[in-house]
Amino acid sequence: MKKGSFVVDWLLEENQPSIRYLTLTELLGRTEKDPEVKRARENITKTGWAKDILDEQMPSGCWVHEKSLFMPTFHATFWMLLILSDLGLTKEDPLIDRACQSWIKRNASNDGGFGQTGQSEGHLCITGNTARALVKFGYADHPKVKRAFEWLVKSQAELGGWSCWNFGRPPHRKRDLDSWEPLGAFAVYPRQKWTRSMKLACERGAEFFLERELHKQGARWEQWYRFHYPVHYYYDLLVGLDFMTALGYSDDKRLGYAISLLKEKRSPDGRWNLDANRPEESAALASWRKKHPGSRNMTPFVLEQPGRPSKMITLVAMKVMSRLGEVRRD
Repeated sequence: MKKGSFVVDWLLEENQPSIRYLTLTELLGRTEKDPEVKRARENITKTGWAKDILDEQMPSGCWVHEKSLFMPTFHATFWMLLILSDLGLTKEDPLIDRACQSWIKRNASNDGGFGQTGQSEGHLCITGNTARALVKFGYADHPKVKRAFEWLVKSQAELGGWSCWNFGRPPHRKRDLDSWEPLGAFAVYPRQKWTRSMKLACERGAEFFLERELHKQGARWEQWYRFHYPVHYYYDLLVGLDFMTALGYSDDKRLGYAISLLKEKRSPDGRWNLDANRPEESAALASWRKKHPGSRNMTPFVLEQPGRPSKMITLVAMKVMSRLGEVRRD
């Protein structure tokens, strides 16, 4: 276990208290009462990624500007909150609560989902991402969050799965592995809050992914094999493994290919590299950005550099390995 111990010690370094806190609680099973956990949580807003993001927040609770919570893509309020929800912050922080209250008020749609400001109908990817993040922030009991989960059930395709591309055109038939956000949201939604229809929707949705072994749909899509962060609305096999194992499907043999890829990508020292900030990253895209330095249109938000060991990817991968029974909780 030397390799595993090295990795855990690396994740526990104090330079990124978010990762330290999540490693202690989600990987090592420490409780919130643990002194080390308390100290790590207190430091999340004092140093590291979360502090850097919060330092850019406007007094109104928004990022970049107040006109749109979505534009510019990857840098505005919506995208910043998705990242912060991954970093261990909750609504107990007034900066988070202020931003989330605005998010809920401005983007909850009339039909129960979430969409962009002014839309009367919810959008699948936005609803799934929003529901997941708001639950992680501590809003699981908010009535509009509950409605969002009910909306996700109603938006499921007839034979399981979801699609961001046939929204608003029932009966829902199209399904796509890229439309993973509903299962990602249910993976963090407390089971005691699930209705029978939610349980059935998750079972059908999980079967849709398992039938395709998390990656078999049409021609090979290279982006699904690149581990990336921030996740935002993108899918890859680590994303799939994370929500499928969290939903309790660790023993299903149809995860075999995805698990083998996860192990193959592990470095000799036990860590995982970040493949891309956006899974479609390419030399052509990098060249375009160099020629258009003022444009944020195609510019990802960067926490870690591709091609190097990633604390975010390694933490998620280690949690998956733990659910597979391949990591000791020392």
